[in-house]
Amino acid sequence: MIFIRTILKVHPEKQLELRQTLLSLIKPVRKEPGCKSYCAFFDINDKNQFTVFEEWETQKDLECHIQTDLFGVLLGTKALLCEPPQSQIHTVSQTQGMETIHALRQKKALMIQGSLTMIGG
Repeated sequence: MIFIRTILKVHPEKQLELRQTLLSLIKPVRKEPGCKSYCAFFDINDKNQFTVFEEWETQKDLECHIQTDLFGVLLGTKALLCEPPQSQIHTVSQTQGMETIHALRQKKALMIQGSLTMIGG
């Protein structure tokens, strides 16, 4: 699985244009082969900063996406930005789900219970 995070810092007067462009990309990119997720967010502390998160099944799927006109549209937003976009690509070899969270929380609860038993015991 591959994740991409792209940070876009837009000129304030171009914020609406960037938002509309990002919204126009979401549905068509999500239909591309291998796209597991494609989302855009703005920073609640800085409404001129947007983040695009992408999740792809394989490196090949990502490479195909990068060659599309849709990715070209994302790159074309650089004219709206006050600094170059920043992208990070993360390759994930293992994922864990809620079962891991539940196990860790249960472990903590057992540790607290054991501590209380020792104090009272």
